[in-house]
Amino acid sequence: MNHFFKKMGNKENFTKIILPILLILILALIGYFSFKKTAKNLNEVQAKTKAEEFVNNFLMKSGTKATVKEVTSEYGLYKLKIDITSDVVESYLTKDGKLFFPQALDIAKISSGKDASSTGDTKAAPSASVTKKSDKPIVDLFVMSYCPYGTQIEKGILPVITTLGNKINFNLKFVSYAMHGQKELTENMTQYCINTEQPAKFNAYLTCFLGSGESAACLSSTGIDKNKVSSCVAKTDTTYKITDNFNNKVNFQGPYPSFPIDAADNTKYSVGGSPTLIINGEEIQSGRDSASLLKTICSAFNNEPKECQTSLSSASPAPGFGSGTEAAGGAAPAACATK
Repeated sequence: MNHFFKKMGNKENFTKIILPILLILILALIGYFSFKKTAKNLNEVQAKTKAEEFVNNFLMKSGTKATVKEVTSEYGLYKLKIDITSDVVESYLTKDGKLFFPQALDIAKISSGKDASSTGDTKAAPSASVTKKSDKPIVDLFVMSYCPYGTQIEKGILPVITTLGNKINFNLKFVSYAMHGQKELTENMTQYCINTEQPAKFNAYLTCFLGSGESAACLSSTGIDKNKVSSCVAKTDTTYKITDNFNNKVNFQGPYPSFPIDAADNTKYSVGGSPTLIINGEEIQSGRDSASLLKTICSAFNNEPKECQTSLSSASPAPGFGSGTEAAGGAAPAACATK
């Protein structure tokens, strides 16, 4: 489902220019005629049932389930907030229940370059080849722990980290705001503390978490000292006032709470969303499969080590949690972002 919505919202110039115009025109026409034929309209409960049946039967992967959390009226249509397990997306359904629209694009915001949602980023993708070379590349990956596209690139980069080992300086960092609620603030702190105090076990924990999304189970299965993690999280929370600011709605970025641990580096590199890959201080938009990430990172060496010749998987991990992959080609890489 994540991949479906990503494809519908990210097809380069067609999506940025032509599709939004056509979509808004279609929505306007359908909204007008739906309004004229209210006798055949579904009520909100019926619309919720209809949308859930359609999405779960035809759009979701086997073993996953979407839930319509909210139904409201907008533009003569039903506006739906759909929980797709790793994110909440907005979609539309005609009031007669005959047509479903996975995404509406705001022409004014997109044309002015002021908006990019969690279904994709409107910025042009930088080159996947690093121009700033070094003997030991510094690789900084900024994510949100529950962003489906952040987890996607993390699954792709873990084998690369294992392959290159101490030939690179890899740092997992966090975007300075969270789009997925308090659970993301907590998980960000948990990962920060494991990586800080028990770094030898961090990759094992992250591998487990990316597969299942179950933090407590992964803490147990990887043998991490939970008391140390709890103590570190409490100290970190107090130092940065993360929970207090969340509860009191202080330092929010729009509707989203702040996560200030890596705020200085967010500002330094103009990090806009999850994922953001910085190599030797340069923002890079690489493919998210392991083979592409290895090639991209290896392009940052003055002299490539032999490990760069390692054969890694070219299958792109699917967004979200789990071990699946997605079809090659199609939509441009998407991100969880507000700008």
